[in-house]
Amino acid sequence: MKGLYSALVASAITGALAAPSPVEQGPITARAANAACATPVTLSGNPFASRSIYANKEYSKEVVAAAASMTDSSLAAAASKVANVGTFLWIDTRARIAVVEDNLKDVPCDQIAAQVIYDLPGRDCAAKASNGELAAGDVATYKTGYIDPIVAIYKKYPNTAIALIIEPDSLPNLVTNSKLQTCQDSASGYREGVAYALKQLNLPNIIMYIDAGHGGWLGWNDNLKPGAKELATVYKNAGSPKQVRGISTNVAGWNAWDLSPGEFSKATDAQWNKCQNEKIYVETFGPELKSAGMPSMAIIDTGRNAVTGLRKEWGDWCNVNGAGFGVRPTSTTGSSYADAFVWVKPGGESDGTSDTSATRYDSYCGKDDAFKPAPEAGTWNQAYFEALVKNAKPAF
Repeated sequence: MKGLYSALVASAITGALAAPSPVEQGPITARAANAACATPVTLSGNPFASRSIYANKEYSKEVVAAAASMTDSSLAAAASKVANVGTFLWIDTRARIAVVEDNLKDVPCDQIAAQVIYDLPGRDCAAKASNGELAAGDVATYKTGYIDPIVAIYKKYPNTAIALIIEPDSLPNLVTNSKLQTCQDSASGYREGVAYALKQLNLPNIIMYIDAGHGGWLGWNDNLKPGAKELATVYKNAGSPKQVRGISTNVAGWNAWDLSPGEFSKATDAQWNKCQNEKIYVETFGPELKSAGMPSMAIIDTGRNAVTGLRKEWGDWCNVNGAGFGVRPTSTTGSSYADAFVWVKPGGESDGTSDTSATRYDSYCGKDDAFKPAPEAGTWNQAYFEALVKNAKPAF
């Protein structure tokens, strides 16, 4: 269908044109595409089925600069192609809101802007590398200084399709790290903040996925029901927003989609986790979400999961050494529970620093299976980016 659309409008493109809505039937015409582009978008069903993900300008600029600095011409050529891959834009500080509009105004109508809402008070309560700017409990600033300004921008672009991932790691931390004082301090703010975000962002042109960790996190047998209940409770507290589609998994993660046997299937504790890959996870957790009263479709981050067998444990999350870019974004997943494979983590941006003297140093970034040296979280790591390109499957 996308090929037909491209052929019909290739000679006439002078700006952004619309893709057909997910419910449109029959052949696509350039006239229909133009008409759709001029009208407000209402997303329903799988938003990635008829739209490709917009390659946001922030990540594309980083990749272009990285490729330009390479002396190996063949590697540079491969690296430059990464700039064209649709990747999620992270809105991880209030200052970052300044780039949101620039990454909405030029989105072609056959594409969908993909962004991550990520600035809860007391963010990432079980780690140090990606702690946020807001203190635990400061829900007021999260609402009025972060969510409300983002919503105001989105409301200016009703004709643009937008997919959002809501607060990676937040609610899963409340399930598995509830004994940590930092997570106890953040719990009420997480629940109230996520509910507020879901309610305010519930616009017709927006589709939302609440983050659900990954198979090595909430996929443990004893975590499945509590995890589903935690997410579903917050969803219901938000008024069961219509534009919530389900969950995101493996965000900034390393788990394989359908590796069998699973990467940690021979571990001594494997009997306690039946979700040995992300496919099993979404197809096991999905029914639990349904039972708990929440939508259950999933999107899976395949941005860096091309190479398996690199980690010593499920929980090793920081700059895993030897990783490669994975399957490019697609809605062809082979699972009735998976809307799409997507690239969420911008490959090349560090997960955390390996400098043991740094304030934000996390011991996971110093593990034997973590790449070193590595800069602070979110900072570009040229050597790591080059490794991701070299190890990409499929290759660029």
